[in-house]
Amino acid sequence: MKIAIISDIHSNLEALTKVMDEIHERKISDIICLGDVVGYGANPNECVDVLRSNNIPTIAGNHDRAVTGAREIDNFSEHAQAGVVWTRKKITKENFEFLSNLPYILHAFNAFFTHSSPDLPEEFRYLFYHVDAAESFQYFSEPVCFVGHTHRPAIFCDDGETDHLVKGKKFIVNAGSVGQPRNGDWHACFVVFDVDNFSLEYVRVEYDVRSARQKILDAGLPKKLGDRLLSGV
Repeated sequence: MKIAIISDIHSNLEALTKVMDEIHERKISDIICLGDVVGYGANPNECVDVLRSNNIPTIAGNHDRAVTGAREIDNFSEHAQAGVVWTRKKITKENFEFLSNLPYILHAFNAFFTHSSPDLPEEFRYLFYHVDAAESFQYFSEPVCFVGHTHRPAIFCDDGETDHLVKGKKFIVNAGSVGQPRNGDWHACFVVFDVDNFSLEYVRVEYDVRSARQKILDAGLPKKLGDRLLSGV
């Protein structure tokens, strides 16, 4: 059995549409979203609608919480704050309610899912390196935990060394970002997890990045939010 894990869509409808097409082409019916559906991009409602219409279990990200007012944006960058303020004005009542009711964690498929870190999921701590992840392994009992938040694909093992899934060890896997990658590759990124074989595949999908960028500019959002899509940083 295979499941698709998507994260950090950030209102990028062009990227999400192509990712959904790829998932359906692979005939994968189970999808989990790790949050940050909105923020930065120009199509927040359309992206939420995709998740709602496909009944995709979704976890709360820090931008989702910020848009609903459940999280302060004082520590957000200037451009991130602008994205949140703009999105608050555009989000529909139905989608506001959807974002407001997202959970911080999910247990399914013998795996743990959260947006940031399993130790403090509501604090949205970043896991960039092994040292960041080391203290988190004790906070989940499943063999693997899937996270997003950094927009950078990564695999952390409790032994501090193993870089691919193997049975008998514990892992934290960052699924990368659908809508705003920051690892130097602009392609939309998601993960396919083979539950039975305990293996995973990172999938990168080409999409109309220039249209996504132009929508950001047309919406009056900061130019940087559009430009960074072209380089994946």
